Amino acid sequence: MRSGLIAQKLGMTRIFTDAGEHVPVTVLSVDDCQVVGHRTMEKNGYTALQVGLGKCKVKNVSQAERGHYAKLNVEPKMKVAEFRVPADAFIPVGATLTADHFVVGQYVDVTGTSVGKGFAGGMKRWNFGGLRASHGVSVSHRSIGSTGGRQDPGKTFKNKKMPGHMGDTTVTTQNLKVVRTDAVRGLILVEGAVPGSKGGWIMVRDAVKMPLPKDAPKPGKFREPGAEKPVYVPPAPPEKKVRDAKSGKKSKGEPAKAGGAKKPAAPKGGKK
Repeated sequence: MRSGLIAQKLGMTRIFTDAGEHVPVTVLSVDDCQVVGHRTMEKNGYTALQVGLGKCKVKNVSQAERGHYAKLNVEPKMKVAEFRVPADAFIPVGATLTADHFVVGQYVDVTGTSVGKGFAGGMKRWNFGGLRASHGVSVSHRSIGSTGGRQDPGKTFKNKKMPGHMGDTTVTTQNLKVVRTDAVRGLILVEGAVPGSKGGWIMVRDAVKMPLPKDAPKPGKFREPGAEKPVYVPPAPPEKKVRDAKSGKKSKGEPAKAGGAKKPAAPKGGKK
């Protein structure tokens, strides 16, 4: 069992395969996902890794947490989570987990907080069919109908599907495929939709219902504490071919001036 990652949802886009097919993907940022603590059997009764993501202002951290981070010599984190791992899968405190912790083609389980919808009716919340649109039904077209039985049982059972608060719950989506990873920029592209809104925190783990690829790094892929972060260098833009105004041929060189070559203005008016 390997540790998972904390990611931040950036949004959705699509990429194209060599066959020309487009794949909808969700972009997850795992930049500076750092190990901030260990949970041991001797001290805590279980073994786990404590992982943090995002920089947090010191004034927003309690005094107890400040002492915890100062003792481990790591910066305060905005989001912290624990991932259960065996004792032989510990990663050093202060190490930064990278995006290539997951390999391309691997399946992962993602957990996030779904988008809150507020108070919703039975048709939107539970996909009820509602009442008839005519034939005596008035005003109550979208109502849920009766909720209890007849004289027996004579009541409405608990957990009955009824109107109420919708969304804003913890949702786990299983078996999403990792399409691409970028360790330098700290990005993971996952096929399909991920629960939560843009900017939300997402927990990414190895899929429990799918086998782990043989080339997956164990106990994980990370940078040692104190190692420099690689700098992303964007690729150079391709040279633009400029069409010569006189010959009409394309040539490489400086871009043409705005407006191109100006034609001499025709004389206005004439002899009266």
